[in-house]
Amino acid sequence: MASEIGLNFTQVEFAQHPYYPLGVAVVGYAANQWSLLLLLGAFAVAWSTVLGAAYFVVAKKQPTMPVSEVLTFMWFVLCKSSQHLFGQLWKEYSLSDSRYLTSDPFVLCMEAVTAICWGPLCMVLAYMMITNSPLRHPLQIVISLGQIYGDVLYFATNFFDETILGVTYCRPGAYYYWFYYFFFNAIWIFIPSILIWRSFAACQGAFEALTKQEASPKSKGAVKKE
Repeated sequence: MASEIGLNFTQVEFAQHPYYPLGVAVVGYAANQWSLLLLLGAFAVAWSTVLGAAYFVVAKKQPTMPVSEVLTFMWFVLCKSSQHLFGQLWKEYSLSDSRYLTSDPFVLCMEAVTAICWGPLCMVLAYMMITNSPLRHPLQIVISLGQIYGDVLYFATNFFDETILGVTYCRPGAYYYWFYYFFFNAIWIFIPSILIWRSFAACQGAFEALTKQEASPKSKGAVKKE
């Protein structure tokens, strides 16, 4: 009787699923009830709703905000919202990296940091943008560096397991590797890198303007009077 229960548990634990490496345990696995097209459609509608709401806020609070700043604002709102919107697509995305379904320690820690730290800070930064806070660019640098650091570690741990340990988490096929795994994660390096460069440029411009102001004759005269 006990052996039968153990056998049944093993059969459930290692039920047939499309994830790699073959035979990996995916506890409680159940196939998606929606087709990929329907999932992507619902995903697009959800993201469009979030981005539309973000644009409405910007248009109301900062109607003269440059397009590049509007896109930056929408990016950080999306970074926060993606934690919830992407949840329904984990099973599909995990075809390129099954660690999201197997309680991998690194992925769990990385997602916990994102949920506890980077997600809320993205909303704080979005608020700073529409209120013209002077702390906006320092915080933007911190968040963007955190996103890049986490993404580099994500790529590095997968590369180590694949090349050193010979463990592959992605299904065979260029579509899953280059589109799901590489492209979607490379975005979190490409965009934050641009934002860091822009923040450094803004900080440099602010300090240069302050230096010129302090060096101007009027400023020197004001200092002498004091």
